[in-house]
Amino acid sequence: MADASVKELLKNLPTNWGRWGKDDELGGLNFLTPEEVARGIASIKSNKTFALSVTIGNPKGDPVWPGRSGAVKLMTQDKGSYASGKLQALPGGLEYADDYVTMYLQGSTQFDALGHTWYDNQLYNGYSADTTMQGMEKASVHPLAEHTATGHAVLLDVPRFRGKPHLDKGETITLQDLQDVAKKQGTTISKHDILLIRTGWLEVFYAQGAEKFYAPPFIEPGLVYSKELVEWFHAMEIPLLGTDTIANEITVRPTMQSELWLLTRA
Repeated sequence: MADASVKELLKNLPTNWGRWGKDDELGGLNFLTPEEVARGIASIKSNKTFALSVTIGNPKGDPVWPGRSGAVKLMTQDKGSYASGKLQALPGGLEYADDYVTMYLQGSTQFDALGHTWYDNQLYNGYSADTTMQGMEKASVHPLAEHTATGHAVLLDVPRFRGKPHLDKGETITLQDLQDVAKKQGTTISKHDILLIRTGWLEVFYAQGAEKFYAPPFIEPGLVYSKELVEWFHAMEIPLLGTDTIANEITVRPTMQSELWLLTRA
């Protein structure tokens, strides 16, 4: 999509650029104040925990952006190292295994840095895209990691609302859909809530295999652009959006030779 089209889409829409000063690199995480952490803690009822991360180096493979390789895990030492005599036990007879992983930083559950994507040569808050050369000087994931993302979260289960195990390829989610799901669940979305959207798309990879997941054209289900959606996110001061897809919104990769992100879909 041409830059001019992106500019036109965002024309006259609200923005957080400059909202927390010219040096801000946190964006919406600024909304997650100590008071919001306390609100999240106060909502706990059952004390159950849920893992929202995926296994790195899963035997079934890693669901990554098409064309990228999954994680590669290698053992540097194990019991065989001692049995072969190549390593000697530490004092007291202590032995240990060790390994390392090489992977794309987007090769598993992850945060996108605010400077991950850009247009018109500007990152979040107006930082120049030149600051990404040989390492991100501005709007990297580091400030987000230092701040952490702790607060009150709501989960919207879209496929359950639609009576299916997962959304289909290219299936859309609109602002009205989010509101309808919340109403059906009896969920109230409040200002500063962390928004988690389940599509079930990740389950297609593990249950049906990579061939089904990557079958061309690669079109993920997800959010679709609308002026109302952007304005709602801004008015609700949503600090963070998370989904079980690669890119949250509907994304398209029509060939293995080019990467085209579909920002809008009628």
